This record gives sequence, structure tokens and C-alpha cells, in this order.
Amino acid sequence: MNGDEARAAGAAAPGQSRFEELRDAVRGYGDAAFRNLIRCRAFARAIIDGFAAFEGCPPGQVVAVPAVGAFDPRKEYKDEAFSYHSRPVVLLEPVRFGLCLIVGDLEDQGALWLRTQISIEMSAEGFDVYVAARPRIRAPLEFGVALERIFEEVHAEFLETFTRELNDFNDVSFSSRIGFAPV
Repeated sequence: MNGDEARAAGAAAPGQSRFEELRDAVRGYGDAAFRNLIRCRAFARAIIDGFAAFEGCPPGQVVAVPAVGAFDPRKEYKDEAFSYHSRPVVLLEPVRFGLCLIVGDLEDQGALWLRTQISIEMSAEGFDVYVAARPRIRAPLEFGVALERIFEEVHAEFLETFTRELNDFNDVSFSSRIGFAPV
């Protein structure tokens, strides 16, 4: 039985104690988790830094925020915007963050804060990127060429937040549906 067969069978490689085998597995996991974190964070930063230019808005209108929970887009979250921030150890898991677009209101000087969750996971072949619940986007390890597609998906996600309900509202069949009148 060779070393790979021994590991598959649950036994240590020849000349290696079970503890050494476990230590090697932990080291391999740690190396992979750290590589995943570094590469996914770089990809996330490229998304955050490039989305304002794609939208044609000032850079300060696009910020990284936590993916879930309460947030304030005026706060500079830095690493707090990422899912790994609150973890005491680095895990081999997707890196998640919230991308927020601040849309100013010309009528009352207020602003609307749009946020979507983006999840990035690295594999040997490249990255799997998810924008909210949209289909997976495959991106190569040299991710620069994939940014445009991700920007398009984020824009579509933000736009559909309003157009879905607006289309229903403007649909003439809406008047013949069952509903309740306001009191």
C-alpha cells in the first residue's frame, strides 16, 4: 500500500505517525485557507474599487459593508465588511461581503442605500462568484477579465429591486387581481 492509498484507507503513510499525518493535513488546510482568503479578498477589492467606474458614479458612492445585518454606509468598515473578520481562525470557506451603492435623491437631499451580498470562493480552476441569489459566475484566477460580468450582475440585481415591483404596478392586469383596498 503506497502513501496515498494508506491515507485513503485512514492509515498514516509508511514511516509517518498518525500525529504527523494529522499535522500535515492541518498544515495543508491552513495553507489553502490562507491562499483562499488572500486571493478572494483581492478579487473583492477589485470589485469594490471598480464598480463606481462601471456605474459612472463618484467612487465614494460605492462602499464595502457587512453582507448581513445593520450597516451604515458612511462608516469605513475596512476588513469588518468581510465574513472572515469575526473569525478567530482562518477557515477554508467563501469570502462574503456587502457591496453598497449610495443613490442620492435630488428632491430632498436624502439617499437610498442599496446593498447586495457577494460571495467568492477559490478553487484550483478559478473562482466561483455569487451576486445575491443569482447564478454562479465562473472567473479565472486572473480575474480582471471577469469583472465586467460581475459588475453587470450587481447592476441588474440593484435595478431589479425596483423594476420587478414597478412592472407589476404598471401592469394593466393588476386592476383585475384580487386584493384589498386601503382603509
